[in-house]
Amino acid sequence: MPWVYSLLADAILILHFAFVAFVVVGLLAIWLGWLFRWRFVRNFWFRLAHLLAIGGVAAESMAGIICPLTIWENQLRLLVGGGERYEGSFVQHWLHRVMFFEASESTFTILYLLFFAAVALSLWFVKPRRPALAGRGQTRP
Repeated sequence: MPWVYSLLADAILILHFAFVAFVVVGLLAIWLGWLFRWRFVRNFWFRLAHLLAIGGVAAESMAGIICPLTIWENQLRLLVGGGERYEGSFVQHWLHRVMFFEASESTFTILYLLFFAAVALSLWFVKPRRPALAGRGQTRP
């Protein structure tokens, strides 16, 4: 049944990539949305999810915690019979593989914190709309 573990590991890898894409592309979309007046970039829930996503990454990194998705994927790859896929964090591994960029975990922590600051600043400059309060006489169009 190793193929099941391999399939699950690949599914976690895809989920991990989607999470990273949400964080990175989300910030780009916010600023492009401000420029082109896209309404969705001011959605309170989208912005909250985006801030919490990068906030969680930054907090994990500051605490020296490896992402649970990375751990689960590694454990599944070991069950398949392969070795661990990453020696450091998911982002560190792929940045090194794709761009031949090598840096310490502390460098990545600083990058995560800077990205978190950029997301937090986007809340100030591209303000989200307050969510509508249900039952307050407001009707939906």
